[in-house]
Amino acid sequence: MEIRPIKTEQDYDAALAEVEELWGANPDTPEGDKLDVLITLVEAYEARHHPIAPPDPIEAILFRMEQSGLERKDLEPYIGHSGRVSEVLNHKRPLTLEMIRKLWKGLHIPLESLIQAGDDVNHQQHA
Repeated sequence: MEIRPIKTEQDYDAALAEVEELWGANPDTPEGDKLDVLITLVEAYEARHHPIAPPDPIEAILFRMEQSGLERKDLEPYIGHSGRVSEVLNHKRPLTLEMIRKLWKGLHIPLESLIQAGDDVNHQQHA
């Protein structure tokens, strides 16, 4: 079993091709072990070279609504009256820190999804 570090896009493509070939290999076999190691290397390379940005907070809320079968009125305890819910979901009003806390605690939406690096939560608190 020859496994090398993934240093270039060409190495990455070759590793993905090999993962595809080994996909479905039984655990605790030489093929299964090789698949585990390759997946670890691919994930490390992707984390460094192809990071995935967190979703837009509104997309995260809409996703949770779809997952849980919620309607807009179900967001009122977390965001406020129906007009405010509409403004937030239409990107016309930013989430406040209090809304973020309530959505995280009540709907279990990850904080990373509700707060993006560029968000200015302090500004939003006073909006």
